[in-house]
Amino acid sequence: MRLLRSTDLALRVLMRLAVVDGTTPTTRDVAAAMEVPYTHAAKVVAELQHMGLLEARRGRGGGLALTEKGRTASVGAVVRAFEGDGDVVDCEGAAPCPLRNGCRLRGALRRAQEAFYASLDPITVSDIVATPTGPLLLGISGRA
Repeated sequence: MRLLRSTDLALRVLMRLAVVDGTTPTTRDVAAAMEVPYTHAAKVVAELQHMGLLEARRGRGGGLALTEKGRTASVGAVVRAFEGDGDVVDCEGAAPCPLRNGCRLRGALRRAQEAFYASLDPITVSDIVATPTGPLLLGISGRA
């Protein structure tokens, strides 16, 4: 399973904000550091803010800050929120699969997808920035 670009960016934004170093980067800073278009970063930041995982303050002294909910957020929940609850394969699409009514693969893939999410559920944002990751993030904060 491959994560969407927005899911990857959301996790990296949360990780960077989880490492306290006295700075409050702006969405533009995040976009530049992660080498993604500003509009893409802005959409991800807006969704994370809507989820209550970060705060975005405008103006002088503004920037992005992780909330307590963001610090304790389940990585599995974040991935689910960005990936959606669709199946790994689209059996009912524009050209429906002729095996869709009796296929055992679809169920197996659904179970594998849920196992993937379930393995991420107990892991929090704080967990994924524990040493050695946190100090590494601080060392590359200009690029990540």
